[in-house]
Amino acid sequence: MKHSTSLTPHATLSVHEHLEELLHTGLLHTGLQAVLKTNLAEPRAGAGRPRELPSLSLWLAVVVGILRGVRSFRAIWRLLVVGGLQSLPCYAISDEAVYDRLEGEGTHPLEELFARLSLVLAPWLRPHAEHAAKKHGPLAPFAADVVALDETVLDPVARKLPLLRQFRKGACQLLPGKLVAVLDVRLQQWRAIEYVADAKQNSKKHARQMLKYLAPGTLILADLGYFGFAWFDELTQAHFWWVSRLREKTSYTVIHTYYRQGETFDGLVWLGAYEAKAGLAVRLVEFRVGATLLRYVTNVTDPHQLSMREIARLYARRWDIELAFLTLKRELGLHLLWSSKAQLILIQVWAVLILAQLVQALRMEVALRAEVDPFEVSLPLLLEALPLMQMPGRDAISECVSRGRTLGIIRPSSRLQVQAPEVEPTQLAPLPAHLCLPLGRTPCYPEEAVRAAPSPAPAVMPPPRVSQPGEQDSPPSAVPEGVTLHPRPPQDWTLRYRGGKLVRVPLPPERKVS
Repeated sequence: MKHSTSLTPHATLSVHEHLEELLHTGLLHTGLQAVLKTNLAEPRAGAGRPRELPSLSLWLAVVVGILRGVRSFRAIWRLLVVGGLQSLPCYAISDEAVYDRLEGEGTHPLEELFARLSLVLAPWLRPHAEHAAKKHGPLAPFAADVVALDETVLDPVARKLPLLRQFRKGACQLLPGKLVAVLDVRLQQWRAIEYVADAKQNSKKHARQMLKYLAPGTLILADLGYFGFAWFDELTQAHFWWVSRLREKTSYTVIHTYYRQGETFDGLVWLGAYEAKAGLAVRLVEFRVGATLLRYVTNVTDPHQLSMREIARLYARRWDIELAFLTLKRELGLHLLWSSKAQLILIQVWAVLILAQLVQALRMEVALRAEVDPFEVSLPLLLEALPLMQMPGRDAISECVSRGRTLGIIRPSSRLQVQAPEVEPTQLAPLPAHLCLPLGRTPCYPEEAVRAAPSPAPAVMPPPRVSQPGEQDSPPSAVPEGVTLHPRPPQDWTLRYRGGKLVRVPLPPERKVS
């Protein structure tokens, strides 16, 4: 595939056909011929009928089927049988053969295609990111990359397998798992995706494994689900930048104040003032917008390197990954899982991710040509309008750019505008000479504080009374001395509603049960 800074499709192809051609060429360019055979049927090892369906046709049918909005693996089989793929023949195969091939080959071909296609798209998208940085201002220019870290739980599967029919609708056992993902905020591309079978697993447990995909110097944006003293210290020690919100009721101790004016604060703090304590000092900024008091923490401790307004702008871009998850489920159909089997679910997931890389690249291309922010281009309307705008001798993307505002495809973004106070550098109090960054102390993380907390002392019981010689032990009596008990006949009771309450009333003598 030729490297270019433009994704302009051929004038005689619709956008769907162009994407299919891009996928076809991308497979050949990235060197996956050893996995996906492009021409002849693959030889079958051992006895039996040789395979008639090449791997390239199989996987291309899965990806293109999602692009066309199919709703089952059986629809993929129909696509292969009727010859619904560009430049590929019809295959006389059964639907069971398609299921067996997909389960047999697994997700490795699609994972390989996703990784290599991402490498091909990166050079195309860097000029788009540079153009956006010049127009709207760069995002943390000191950071190697800016990424958002989050996860999404896959929608419940249908109760088709006998093993799943015992569970009621909405049971957690019907959740097939979750996806832990890293999104490149500058390029609007997925950097890494991993599948976790346990949908209820703690977020921070798998987050540490996602750091292997990031280079030192990367700035990580994460929500409150990843808030933790140990996690923050680990990121700083591994030379990652990070920005997070401050969890409510988190105690802290102010070390130095850079700026304070009313409810606006910028300074260095120790997180944790009691049993649990973070080991490294962080920067806290807080300000009020309307009725909301916003608090952010970061390990970028120099306010000249990252201003208060830039912190708010950066954290607002954490929402990009939420919108990217919405694209996977709503626009590309991942909300409807085709199977209840984990292997087939992952095949659908990886095919959707491959398409997501391509459609986001098309969106960036339209935004670059129209000289607008990518979020001013409606992705659902873009995918709907591009095939309709295809005319002989015309470029569908150019038509979308020229008529996009009229049709509502290009419109003002509905995202909230960042509001934060502007603090002049001359208003910032310099750091005292006796404070040398980074500041550290002996940490005590919450789980360690729980283990170190003293256990409650056991209750002190009076020693048992020792019987004197010749004294017989008698059972203790609950009746005080000098009190005489007069026995009375047992009383029968019944339950009645009185004033909306269930009360016990005596049973009349004529109603007593003998």
